[in-house]
Amino acid sequence: MHRIKFPLVALCLLTPLRIWAGEPFHQQIDQLIEARAGGEVATAADDAEFLRRVYLDLNGIVPTATAVRTFLADKDPQKRTRLIDQLLAAPDYARRMREAFTVMLLERRTGTAVSDEDWNKYLETSFSENRPWDQFVRELFIADAANEKTRGTVKFFVDGGRADHDQMTIDVARLFLGMNIHCAKCHDHPNVDQFKQADYFGLSAYLMQSKSAKHTTLQTTFLIENVATAKVEFESVFDSGNKQQTGPRLPGGQEVEIPTFEKGEEFSEPAKDGLPGVPKFQPRQLLATHLTDPSNRRFVENSVNRFWFLMMGRGLVHPLDMLHDQNPPSHPQLLKLLADEFVAHKFDVQWLLRELALSKTYQRSSILPEGVAAVDAPPQSYRVANAKGLTPEQTAWSMMRATGVLDQVIKTPRAEDSKFTFKDYINGRIPAPDNLSDTMLLFVSVFGNPPGEAEVEFQPSMGQALFLMNEQLVLDWLKPSDVTLVGRLEKEADPKKIADELYVNILSRFPNAEESADVVSFLDENKDRRGEALGQYAWAMLTSAEFKLNH
Repeated sequence: MHRIKFPLVALCLLTPLRIWAGEPFHQQIDQLIEARAGGEVATAADDAEFLRRVYLDLNGIVPTATAVRTFLADKDPQKRTRLIDQLLAAPDYARRMREAFTVMLLERRTGTAVSDEDWNKYLETSFSENRPWDQFVRELFIADAANEKTRGTVKFFVDGGRADHDQMTIDVARLFLGMNIHCAKCHDHPNVDQFKQADYFGLSAYLMQSKSAKHTTLQTTFLIENVATAKVEFESVFDSGNKQQTGPRLPGGQEVEIPTFEKGEEFSEPAKDGLPGVPKFQPRQLLATHLTDPSNRRFVENSVNRFWFLMMGRGLVHPLDMLHDQNPPSHPQLLKLLADEFVAHKFDVQWLLRELALSKTYQRSSILPEGVAAVDAPPQSYRVANAKGLTPEQTAWSMMRATGVLDQVIKTPRAEDSKFTFKDYINGRIPAPDNLSDTMLLFVSVFGNPPGEAEVEFQPSMGQALFLMNEQLVLDWLKPSDVTLVGRLEKEADPKKIADELYVNILSRFPNAEESADVVSFLDENKDRRGEALGQYAWAMLTSAEFKLNH
């Protein structure tokens, strides 16, 4: 890759940086990042590096060989902006966001009360329509199973491993407020002054009346609320006997008064179809409104921090669920600006992702400037693009596209009686998957984290390495056939063209002279076993760090 020297801009860090309101927002982002860079920043990523990166981040898959050739040949200086807009409008964008936020919100937990189909449909529709983020979260909390369009939202609480109110409380705090208050159930957080036991129970008071129930007519799982009659009582394990009480309350917010009703007047709708009556006072419905209010800075800052993490590989506040004064953001002014502008743009997700992708910070090379050591440019400086491990989903989609089998896998229907499980497969009781659904399940089982564990770090393992070395499914994708890349290249006579095709299809770039010569030499040494040799060379490229990382 080419390195272009980027002059260091002299900035006085003792004087607050002036942000010009008339400048494009992505340029304001870059000013604030460069003001705290602490040294020379990396040059801009070359076109091939940018192309692959933005495809993976916005569409969850490497580009096609045609897309690579077209983009690299395009001389239009505005081609990166056009590409970002094209990817945000592509069907793969909604699928990518559905996969990313399913992992973020459900954390690989599964369940059967609400179908994956309903959940996936809700998420993909939300992102394809660019539903405002605050509306999305409100609908998630309201969990209206009676509305066909939002039925899938019930999965978050019912199938997300959150059948008990403790897990509901912990996960709402972590995922939407940036607060890991797990230990605050028993006492104030021992290390974080801002995380109080009253915060845990105030949030819990919004949720503790919620439970699942089956609608006997529709045979659909609903998330209903019982009648709330009293405040939540709690005491610290370190101060036994000193009981306290709280009604529903957001951290740092005002407590909600629990109304009282005459007996028999508690309900706005009577019980029917196997469901209890609908209470007039519904704390979880209030939470949906209170938590997503633009004035709730925790919600807004946590939201932009997670979208920043999605694009940049690291949160401005990191870990993502430790948003507090003792763990300040790497760029406080930037976090505030992102939050302010997200609210000003009415929680427009595509606007935010577009501005992040347009920034020099996002488009920076993953190669450090000459003479700069990694220790001098830590991840939180954003002086260089932070490499991200491909997610299990990105790995599966990209490997299928690179090897040429994607269209065939997509077109192969899943058998109605298919009962694919990873355990049965690795024990040899069922054959390798041939359809998209089971193939994705296999890759998630190998490359995903255990259920309930957030996927925020790249964690390669021996099991993953062995899978790539020995997995028959992957090895079959690298054999000559009518649909595989190897099968197509086996028929190509020109070894230089073969080298180009290998690199463009697998690594989304053209080979340099040395790489091309290596392919030519390898093929010449293995002319009697050409198809097998091509498969081995393609395998080496697929298992390289360059392929496995979004860089």
